Amino acid sequence: MASNAGHLGNTDQVNSIRPSEVAHFGALAEDWWNPRGSSAMLHRLNPVRLAYIRERINDHWSLAHDMLRPLAGKRVLDVGCGAGLLCEPLARLGGTVTGVDATPENVAVAKAHAAKSGLAIDYRAGSVEGLQDAPFDLVTCMEVIEHVEAPASFVAHLARMVAPGGLLILSTPNRTARSRLAMITIGEGLKLVPRGTHDWSRFLTPEEMGTHLTAAGLSPTDRAGIAFRPDRGFSRSDDLSINYLMTAVPGNITPPIR
Repeated sequence: MASNAGHLGNTDQVNSIRPSEVAHFGALAEDWWNPRGSSAMLHRLNPVRLAYIRERINDHWSLAHDMLRPLAGKRVLDVGCGAGLLCEPLARLGGTVTGVDATPENVAVAKAHAAKSGLAIDYRAGSVEGLQDAPFDLVTCMEVIEHVEAPASFVAHLARMVAPGGLLILSTPNRTARSRLAMITIGEGLKLVPRGTHDWSRFLTPEEMGTHLTAAGLSPTDRAGIAFRPDRGFSRSDDLSINYLMTAVPGNITPPIR
């Protein structure tokens, strides 16, 4: 990981955790696995995220689309793992999974749920800055960067976690009028998402995300939008204006982003 370390500068002195966010999500932890509870939107979003991750790992490692355990033999890190909604399917895909979250209540719920599910997942309470056992073949960070301090520093630490030849996949809301309407006015206003979950001013545009990734020594290689309709839920889209997924790989290469 020496190739990425030079891009950190003083970022290792910055803590990405915002105490207000820890308190907000800690209060919701016990309800995380309830598909009709406060995290219902994440349950509906998860299949879209998983389908994208599966496509990207198949493409990146030239894997057959019908492999049952495409992550076998690979180390996987989910940053901001919550109570394990993404970690568990990644483990079922064969990955040796580590999940880190700033909220201890989330980690406790995640550990209990994994134990009941018979899954060996290494859950840790803390921040990405505190991780010392890089690298990982796949690093995921879903709906997290909009909740952290110093996004550029945070991305640099994500980059530090990615192995040479590895993959980083993120998702986050875009900062547009449409995302404010969909996620705050409608989503929080209709209590589809707990009030106070989002701060629109902290959303990142794809261009800003790309700049952070490049500064951290990564190259964005793919992106896709996530659309939402109350009657149909989430779906993949070419429209990035509400929410988007982005993939990056180590190295300052310039492949065309798709």
